[in-house]
Amino acid sequence: MDNLGSQAVSKSSFSFDRSMLAAAVGLMGGSMDDATRHAVANLEGLSVRMLRFNPDAPADPAQVDAIRQAYHLRGWKHVITTTAPIRDPISGGPVQDGTTDVWIVIDGANIRGAVILVDSPQSLTLATIAGNLSPEDLLHLRGHFGIPKFEGNNFDGSGTQKGNGRQIQ
Repeated sequence: MDNLGSQAVSKSSFSFDRSMLAAAVGLMGGSMDDATRHAVANLEGLSVRMLRFNPDAPADPAQVDAIRQAYHLRGWKHVITTTAPIRDPISGGPVQDGTTDVWIVIDGANIRGAVILVDSPQSLTLATIAGNLSPEDLLHLRGHFGIPKFEGNNFDGSGTQKGNGRQIQ
């Protein structure tokens, strides 16, 4: 990420520990459902790094692949790869094609940590989650605290995700 950060035209990052997450939930009031509040209560921490690139100088694919390979080499379980248009959060229309990857570290039946990597030609977002989560908790956290909202709800355990009536590798 540091090498890619030096190539980015803009960089943003933030981290929340357990007390900061609790305060953020309090500030959100009724905009968060009970299942999501439960998932947030199980978090120990969360960090998000976002990089934006010039259209004429996109992220180096080899360096993005090196990030993917690093999680594989450290023993994280890769559970999702999706390739789909990334939607504009305001209009809902497609902006550009992107790839979303999710890795987890499992402790028994629960997830101790998760990493979500969303990359497109002009942006890269890496969200790291630590806590004691069920797989369902991870799904409830999508779209909150800068965690990208990836599509689909059904994991089949083979590194693929099923969603929208099709299987995505």
